[in-house]
Amino acid sequence: MKTSLPKSEKKTELVYIISQINKSLALEWTIFRLSKEKDLHLSVVLLNPGTSALEHFLFTHDIDNYRLRFRSKWDYPSVCRQLWSLLRKLKADIVHTHLFDASLLGLFTARWAGVKRRILTRHHATFHHEYFPRAVWYDRLINSMATEIVAISKNVQSVLTHQEGVAPEKVFIIEHGFEMEYFSEVIPAKVEKLREIYAIDQQKPIIGVISRYFELKGIHYIIPAFKAILQDYPDACLLMANTKGNYTSVIANLLSELPERSYREITFESHLAELYQCMDVFVHVPINPQTEAFGQTYVEALAAGIPSVFTLSGIAPEFIEHEVNALVVPFQDSNAIENAIRRLLRSEELREQLSRKGRETVEHRFAMPEMMRKLKQLYLG
Repeated sequence: MKTSLPKSEKKTELVYIISQINKSLALEWTIFRLSKEKDLHLSVVLLNPGTSALEHFLFTHDIDNYRLRFRSKWDYPSVCRQLWSLLRKLKADIVHTHLFDASLLGLFTARWAGVKRRILTRHHATFHHEYFPRAVWYDRLINSMATEIVAISKNVQSVLTHQEGVAPEKVFIIEHGFEMEYFSEVIPAKVEKLREIYAIDQQKPIIGVISRYFELKGIHYIIPAFKAILQDYPDACLLMANTKGNYTSVIANLLSELPERSYREITFESHLAELYQCMDVFVHVPINPQTEAFGQTYVEALAAGIPSVFTLSGIAPEFIEHEVNALVVPFQDSNAIENAIRRLLRSEELREQLSRKGRETVEHRFAMPEMMRKLKQLYLG
């Protein structure tokens, strides 16, 4: 007969619910560390149409996980029923949801199943306010079902409290953490392999962009800037990754004005650290201060030591300093982007300074232990 541990020795049962995601380094790093916590037992529920890189990661590291088949809103009733049974079976003490469908279904079902602690990480800022106003109603509903909300930046905190009426005491700022060694301990041979795969080994300089094809990301301001750069650097290449989104036709029209050999589009690349090392300059220019919830590429590019050109959105205003760890340009300004790229290409001294200071800045602020400390404090008090 199985005997129960004394109440004081029982682990807190923590259930992560995550929807519609293939791979996420941030979640992998967080989940792996949480799985090693002595006071917690972590289970992960994936709402996905099929297998994923994240699911493979969970199996590889022997982390308890469950996949509920989820393809569209028509699966909502079935997923809710399965989630209710699973949460009861797992005797969840805390449910923590990530991304829209997981939060809508997970928080509703957790409340239905009697889970007292229902935590939401809010991964978007003003995206729905700007592009899908009707979805703001669902955001407010999701907020109401959560007992606590993790804001990944002050920008997200402001959207929640000032635009969506969430009580300030319900919101906790916990910034993303990063395993810095992932970006600094890169094997050169793997970088060269990527350069061969994407046929950029003979091109210089490489201007990098890692961003989905949405208007809010400002890629349509980068391409004209790059077109001007080509006049003086005819062997340059615009290397773009995560090339999916509803702005594809606009981007395609702009790219049609460039020589075919001058750009590469990469739908997905799992070797992110090596991809950054293929770049000479990185550019990320969202179109306004609030559109980014966080902007992981700000941290990743600096952790990788790549001299960068940024607009200040999401987390960036909190740690990016012009001419200290990056070059900052105004929003929606192709000429400014062009001039900043030219400055970096012309000055090795400036590139080295920004590379060094960028790494120092993010290594100090965004290391994983601080994020994990705040998460554990949220879960266990």
